[in-house]
Amino acid sequence: MGKAIVKEIFLDSNPFETRIAIREDDNLAEFYVERKGDRGLTGNIYKGKVVRVLPGMQAAFVELGLDRTAFLHVSDVTDPTEVPDDDAPYEKGRRRERSVQKIQDLLKAGQEVVVQVEKEPIGTKGARLTSYVSIPGRYLVFMPTYNKVGVSRKIEGDRERRRLKDIVARLRPKGSGFIIRTVCEHRSKEELGSDMEFLLKLWNKIIFNKDTLPNPSLLYAELDITLRTVRDIFTKDVKRFVIDSEPEYDKVIAFMDEFMPDLKSRVELYKGDTPAFDALGIEVELAKALEKNVWLPSGGSIVIDQMEALTAIDVNTGRYVGKKNSEQTILKTNLEALEEVVRQVRLRNIGGIIVIDFIDMSKISNREMLYDKLKEALKNDKARTNILKVSELGIIEMTRKRTRESITQSLLEACPYCDGDGLVKGKDTVIMEIYRELLKTLLTKRRKAILYVNPGVAERIKEPGSVIHELAKRYKKKLVVKPVESFHQEEYEIV
Repeated sequence: MGKAIVKEIFLDSNPFETRIAIREDDNLAEFYVERKGDRGLTGNIYKGKVVRVLPGMQAAFVELGLDRTAFLHVSDVTDPTEVPDDDAPYEKGRRRERSVQKIQDLLKAGQEVVVQVEKEPIGTKGARLTSYVSIPGRYLVFMPTYNKVGVSRKIEGDRERRRLKDIVARLRPKGSGFIIRTVCEHRSKEELGSDMEFLLKLWNKIIFNKDTLPNPSLLYAELDITLRTVRDIFTKDVKRFVIDSEPEYDKVIAFMDEFMPDLKSRVELYKGDTPAFDALGIEVELAKALEKNVWLPSGGSIVIDQMEALTAIDVNTGRYVGKKNSEQTILKTNLEALEEVVRQVRLRNIGGIIVIDFIDMSKISNREMLYDKLKEALKNDKARTNILKVSELGIIEMTRKRTRESITQSLLEACPYCDGDGLVKGKDTVIMEIYRELLKTLLTKRRKAILYVNPGVAERIKEPGSVIHELAKRYKKKLVVKPVESFHQEEYEIV
């Protein structure tokens, strides 16, 4: 049995943005961000209207009242062969049977449907939908339209699996389904019953909304990023949960008092003078996660190129030349790179097709070792992955389920200086950097500040309700914003 991973969660929040950083053994493993007015759609349940049925694609487009129509495939309308046996609510990896029915026989233009968002809109693509609704609670995931009970694979003891399954099977309403989540292990019948009662009440409210609200309408909105983190990530294997915002801390404590009081002692309110992400070195790690080149301890490196269709990752020996023969040097670099590739894929939330170009190895046994270790390293990744064997050229092809935007899509935007061939920090990201800089230094000591910024950033700052103006208003300081034509979008100066 391997050494247990030390897992910690850090939350940085202000009135305009909430950021979540998850560390494993002091390395940044995952990152999430949610900005005011920019809540994700995954997990939301809508009453929608079918606007177009495409027999050639065996899919339909559904109007939900969003910017773009959403996509519903026939496999998300017909029965899957099995209920997901996983406790990640929206990454179920369910195996669907090849549909015998056709989309044109199931849906018609103008028809009303109740659907749930399974994947966020990404780029020019609309949201991906499913008609198989699932509502996560603390211990259970409720599937009102599927008559089966599933148990998380991470609950390994046969006796405990049977005990939990028997409890849920006896308590559940006839015809409904539940998934027993990992955190449910060793929980009492009363705790499971309470969670089930909460989920059933929530479903009844959704049905009431369906019958009373116009079409299209939002019937149920998923929790915000703070409470989703508590519900889905904050488990007993997390050493501590550090929060640097008192309102968010109070919200988390209230949620935990109701659903998980046994872990409340691990929640800490950060009170340091230096912002938490700065004091803990997370800002530095985030900056590195936006770079193409990642250096390895031996002197080698990996280069990450994200494109629309796929992501290419190239492994280089760099300065490392080894002490013995070249095959051992290459194997050492590849194994070192493998660990970093897995970490970066999770941290950057890279999805879709991923091609990893390892350094070519002549020994078949070394190629097989590389493949086995990659499979093992990906076991901690909640996103579903599929890996092909190492080719003779040292290339591994894999896919990783994409459910939300990657870190580069969240924090960067197409570069206006190179016709979109590269990426720069988005205007909102630059503004939030200025906000944090003012918050920790200038505004506590000065009565007035002049901000010299790129014209595009200046225009965004001057919008009503801007982050910077709200900051000035709160601290009763005078802020003057001056656009500088020659400034790069990421460039700013505070005087």
